[in-house]
This record gives sequence, C-alpha cells and structure tokens, in this order.
Amino acid sequence: MRRFPRLLAGTLAVLAFACGGQDEEQLEGDSAASVAPAADRQLLEEIQRTTFRYFWESAHPASGMARERSTSGDTVTTGGTGFGLQAIVVGVERGWISRADAYARSLQIARFLEKADRFDGAWSHWVNGKTAKTIPFGAKDDGGDLVETALLLEGLLTSRAYFTLPEEAELRTLVDSLYRDVDFTAYIHDNALAWHKSPRDPWQMGVEIRGWNEGLIAYVLALGSPTHPIPTEIYTRGFTGLFGFKNSWFYGGYQLPLGPAWGGPLFLAHYSFLGMDPRKMADQHAGYWNQVSMHTRINRAWCVHNAQKDNGYSADLWGLTASDNPGGYFAHSPTDDFGTIAPTAALSSIAYTPYESLRVARKLRSMPRAWGPLGFVDALHPKLGWFDTQTIAIDQGPIILMIENYRTGLLWQLGMSAPEVKAGLAKANIAEPDHATGFYLATKDADDDRLHLVRHPDRGRYEIDLAFQEAGNYQLLLDDRPVWTMGHAKGTERVPFDASVGQHTLRLANRTLKIETH
Repeated sequence: MRRFPRLLAGTLAVLAFACGGQDEEQLEGDSAASVAPAADRQLLEEIQRTTFRYFWESAHPASGMARERSTSGDTVTTGGTGFGLQAIVVGVERGWISRADAYARSLQIARFLEKADRFDGAWSHWVNGKTAKTIPFGAKDDGGDLVETALLLEGLLTSRAYFTLPEEAELRTLVDSLYRDVDFTAYIHDNALAWHKSPRDPWQMGVEIRGWNEGLIAYVLALGSPTHPIPTEIYTRGFTGLFGFKNSWFYGGYQLPLGPAWGGPLFLAHYSFLGMDPRKMADQHAGYWNQVSMHTRINRAWCVHNAQKDNGYSADLWGLTASDNPGGYFAHSPTDDFGTIAPTAALSSIAYTPYESLRVARKLRSMPRAWGPLGFVDALHPKLGWFDTQTIAIDQGPIILMIENYRTGLLWQLGMSAPEVKAGLAKANIAEPDHATGFYLATKDADDDRLHLVRHPDRGRYEIDLAFQEAGNYQLLLDDRPVWTMGHAKGTERVPFDASVGQHTLRLANRTLKIETH
C-alpha cells in the first residue's frame, strides 16, 4: 500500500528538477490507427511475459517473495508478493513456466510466510527475505499492515483456488491456516479497521481504513473470515459511512460515484479488483464497474484535456498514480499532478478501457527508454525527458493481472470463487446487479458520446457486453443490419461481431449505442 506524507519532499524536488527538453522519442508516432489483433496480441504477450520476470527471476531466492523494488536486496513486500502469487498462476496458463515449478514456488512462499513475523496473524509491509523478520516501513510502522495483508491473502486465495490437484493439498491446507490465523477483530479501532498495529504502541500510527480507497479488499476478507469475522457495522460505519466515501460530482464530463475529487491515484481502481470482479459488484452506493471505469476515464480526461499542455501528455500517453518521479516517490493524481506518467496506470486499466489503454501500450513500447528487462520502467516525466531506471512490485503486478483479466478474466474467476470472498461480499451487501436490457458495461467517451472499440487481441473480433432483463428473443443490430439473433434467458452475454472501421450504431431492443471501431 502507499504512504504519502513522508514522500512530499520528493515531490517538491520534482518541481525544482532541471533537465533538458522533451525526449524526441515521445513526440513521434500515432497509436490511434487501426492495428491488427495479432499485433496487439503479440504486444500484450510480450508485456505480460517480460513483466512476469520481476516476480519469477528477480524474486528473493531464499523466500520466493517479491522484492519491494528492483534494487531492494533483502527487503521483500507482502502486498507485492500477493500480486506475484497471482502472476504465477498466469505464468502457468500462458505456458511460461511449468505447473510443477509454479506450485513449488507458491509453496515456498507460503512456508516462508508461516514462519515470518506476524501481529495477530497479519504481516508487516516489509519483511527480510532471508530472516523472515519485520523491516519497519517507518518509525511507527513496525507491526501488522492490514491492507498489505489483505493483498497478500488475495494472492494466497488465488493459489488455493488454482492448485486443486491431490498432490497440491499441502499448499491449500497452509493457505487455509494462514488466513484463519489473521485476527481481524484485533484491528478494530475507533469503529473501523486500523491500517496498522504496532507491537510497541498498537495505535500509534492513528490511521484507519476509511473509504473510498484500496482498502475494500481488507473489509471483504475481514467480513468473510471463517475464524475472526468483523461485525458488518464496522464496515458500514468505518469504510462507507463517512463524508469522504460518496462523491457524485462530474469531472471531465464523467460522473464519479465514490472517492476524492477527480478520483485520486488510479491504483484505487486496481488493487481491490485484481481478484474481485467489478462487473459483478454493486450496492446502494455504486455499481463498481461504473466506479472503476469512470475513475479511469476521469484520470485520462485530466491528462488529455486539463493538465498543463507542456506536460507532454496525450491520448497516447496518460495515467497518473502512485509511482517514482524524478525527485522521489509520490501518489500522483489530477489534484497532485507534477508531470509524471506511470505505465501501470493506463495498462492496469485495460479491462475497463481497452482501446484507450492499448494506445498507451503501443506508444510506451515504441519508446526505448521506457522498456527494460523487467518490463516498463516505473515512471517517466515527458516534459523533463526523464525515465526511471527501476521497477516496483506493486506497479508491475497489476499490469500482468489486469491484462490477463482483459484477455481471459482468469483472476476474476479464481478470486470470486473463494467462499470467504463470497461471504464477505454478501455481508457487505455487495451483489451482482440486476441490469436493464442493454449495453450494461458501455462507458462512452465524453468527447464524442461514443464507445470506442478495438478487436479483441486473442479472439480477433469486436465484442460488446449485453444484458437481458428478462427471457426472450433478442436481436443485435449494427446500423440496422442483424449481427446476432438468439433466444436468451435473463442475464448477460458477451457477443462478438464484425464491422468495418468507422462510426456505427448498435441497437438492442429499445436501446441504442453509438460506437467507433478501430
């Protein structure tokens, strides 16, 4: 997870940083042109596979854990290791590693976590990869970190759901034990879950997990705990019940249901949704697909239309989130924008904005200094011509995982299958929404009121997600030409279709959707 106040000095340093002008490689090319699906498939495969090396080849040899960043030595990260465990599953499915090797590495990590320092069952943010002892994240942050623990548990539960063979039982048993050991009730403080708990002075950090932020996953796992579940009112009072949870204002032409002005750093739309499927989550506060989609589009709109023009942002280069910058590390967002783009921001939103995110992926891959042996560098500053030389676990992981969710939905399927996740969501009153007939996942570009579509890189056709409020016979029309006809039960379906590049209109029942195909 991210701590921001201590990083302010680094951000101020950015403002004083002097460098040459824009790197010319950032000013050339246009990734908006229509691209063959095979080219995008090759690009995404390369990005995923190269980024996977961070968690496979660069993991700590004694523990298998993910290092905090590429230069961290023995300092390993718990939340980033959760992402790494999920990435290992992707590695098996994509054929990069064998199932046997993946299981052995996952078991190595779980065994290490069993002997690592724990605080009421929760792990610290940083651990020594050799000794399994806590490395303090800060002077007062020397104990359990519940959000990092939740991100780690999300990865462990993914491993448990995937490794189901009889000979893989040890890992499943160990994951069960590790989860059951976490006493979430011991972290209740001031009618909320505490982010941290120190063994010296339990509440000295004074930070609770209050929404809207990346802490949703912590509450879901705490509510769904089979041994130490928290009362539902801790969630409703601590996470959703305060002034800062709801929003509903418009930014850049998009209405944001939850969270801070302009959405905040874009990792808020990623971390809880690496394994939890926002398409199947809604409550009285928001539809969570709409939340993460609007947040992404608002972030992009700021970069393209509202940021300082000399920042060097464009429709091919956008995305503000917590990352390195020329002077340190900071949680960049539209309200705290100092000119730094992080590749993880747009790329980890690809499941929400495929066309827009693919444009960024193509652009970044054309920039030699943005690419390295472990994937994209953590950040770049277009105006100053600065490129990072490091990579960070919690930024690299979501790139692999969300590209996979876009391509196959694998992590969403595994994550939502966990009984504890199902129980936690039910106790939070988060359920799959009941959609009206129509284009239920379509979020249109505010500039032209159209949904921009790109052919799926693996399946080679355009796709649109449809909802059917009741059983009946349905027909999807493209410019009044039938492209799909079927009797369908109440529910949803992703429908492929073919179309020429250009502007079109889709119709389903009495609903219409303007699209542009690329």
